[in-house]
Amino acid sequence: MASIQQTPNGPVLVLKESALQQKGKDAQKNNITAAKLVAELVKTSLGPRGLDKMLVDSLGDVTITNDGALF
Repeated sequence: MASIQQTPNGPVLVLKESALQQKGKDAQKNNITAAKLVAELVKTSLGPRGLDKMLVDSLGDVTITNDGALF
């Protein structure tokens, strides 16, 4: 079950052909684990003690900055 995204430069394979589908509690637990791992990876670079900040405005646009400057 591969998921293929089409881009201007051609298709991008998102999942391996051998990827398995999960549902219910198993999928939920794995998503929580994945989110925790991503949070662990970025916690040193985002937030009040990090080097870079991720700012989201009221429209949902995201800006990454290390000094708060938005220009």
